[in-house]
Amino acid sequence: MLINKSEYIISATKKSNFPNLNFPQFAFLGRSNVGKSSFINAITNRKNLAYTSSKPGKTITLNFYLCNDSITLVDVPGYGFALNLKTDRLKFGEMIENLLHDNELLKMIFLIVDIRHEPSDDDCLMYEYLKHYNIPTTIIATKADKIGKTLIPRHIKVIKNKLNLSVNDKIVPFSSETKYGLEEVEKIISENIEAQMTDHERERFRLLADYMLEVDG
Repeated sequence: MLINKSEYIISATKKSNFPNLNFPQFAFLGRSNVGKSSFINAITNRKNLAYTSSKPGKTITLNFYLCNDSITLVDVPGYGFALNLKTDRLKFGEMIENLLHDNELLKMIFLIVDIRHEPSDDDCLMYEYLKHYNIPTTIIATKADKIGKTLIPRHIKVIKNKLNLSVNDKIVPFSSETKYGLEEVEKIISENIEAQMTDHERERFRLLADYMLEVDG
């Protein structure tokens, strides 16, 4: 699904403040400063939709974005730095539970890791948490442009082994700079939207997608 229209809606920490939008949701998790905001900006074709900062842990709320008037993206605060203090751990845990549990709109979690490095212990704990609760998850290995293309398979293997991924678990090498892997991410979004649609809803979605392509062209 090509995203060519997107806007910030609201920031929230409590479920009661979440936007009243009955659209499929896709959420983005990752440790602080891993390139999560850059990934969101890349897939929405916006330079500054999600705020990027050299200071880790800047995002402290769930940030909601409406895309193509049909899906919602949710930027989750980076973990790691947010987990240093007990009070921050409690706030982060509460926000995660509010978003992930009893949320029929949530279609997919994109868990962001840095392809250059072995996943951290926090990455492993987060992935185990998502798997335990059977939350659909795709691993996005960002900053693929920082290593040679011939080295990508080797680094992907390291990530798979560290996270103990199964054969059916999906991992996508990605570059926010070159848009390497973008088509695969767009395909994942489209598949997870259409899988839950009725035939009538699916046709409306396809017509809307065709319209957005014409506008973009």
